[in-house]
Amino acid sequence: MLEDVERWLSTRSWSVSDRKLHSLIAAKRSARSTVSVVLPALNEEATVGEIVSVIRRELMTKKVPLVDELVVIDSGSTDRTAEVATEAGARVVHRDDILPRIPAAPGKGEVLWRSLLVTSGDIVCFVDADLKEFSADFVSGIVGPLLTEPGVDLVKAMYDRPLGSAAGQGGRVTELMARPLLNMHWPQLAGFVQPLGGEYAARRSLLERLPFPVGYGVELGMLIDALHLVGLDALAQVDVGVRKHRHQDGQALGRMAAAIYRTAQLRLARGHLLRPRLTQFERGETGFEPHTYPVDTEERPPMTEITEYTKRRAA
Repeated sequence: MLEDVERWLSTRSWSVSDRKLHSLIAAKRSARSTVSVVLPALNEEATVGEIVSVIRRELMTKKVPLVDELVVIDSGSTDRTAEVATEAGARVVHRDDILPRIPAAPGKGEVLWRSLLVTSGDIVCFVDADLKEFSADFVSGIVGPLLTEPGVDLVKAMYDRPLGSAAGQGGRVTELMARPLLNMHWPQLAGFVQPLGGEYAARRSLLERLPFPVGYGVELGMLIDALHLVGLDALAQVDVGVRKHRHQDGQALGRMAAAIYRTAQLRLARGHLLRPRLTQFERGETGFEPHTYPVDTEERPPMTEITEYTKRRAA
């Protein structure tokens, strides 16, 4: 492993137990920082309510005022996601109601990008809404270094990802696509345990300067772009334990991998895909039938280039 990665692992990788909540509250008060938590959600009524409840109960009380703002961005749920999140105490905003002059594209990255317009925290923490057995450590752990380490701008959660009863077998797209890409083309990022993980926190001052791939490439793109913008030592990771969530089937993972490869390709050559589509096969009545899907090819510009955002921040 590269010497700078080994050094980084020893100086920028921590455990959630390294920082106690009372010390984070003290650091937050001293810096006069504010923290927003954003949950991107699409048909997550089974899990979003518990996540919201845990954050409100453990991190938004007078005794532990770590989180100032908790927002669920609903990207078109057809179940009771919005109602459940509201009942649990979150502010729910629909994706299409944010920046309506720009038609929304489908995808997780689109939701995260738009969330910057409806949140105000100096630190923004993203948490996936499909987590099971959720712990508040997922938030306090990744927010902690941003409150106590002035040189850190982005923090990723790291964790074990079981697949059913098999320990450590989750994260298949990470191991088959993202990790080889990073090790070969961006070896400085080889130390990240969960480069595609959906739980990470960053300073708004960094996020607003980054482009956002609209789909599943957002985590990889953000990590690579942040490396070039602020350098390896401004990036960190924190061990928060075990992450349990629903798993997608192989074909959905294939589409995710294609989007991630495209994100990497664009950053390698700033070129374009000759065929931004992915064909997969399913057995039908007459044999294997092809199904072709578009690969996300759109990226949103840094939020500092959006007039509505700059006016809101100025106000």
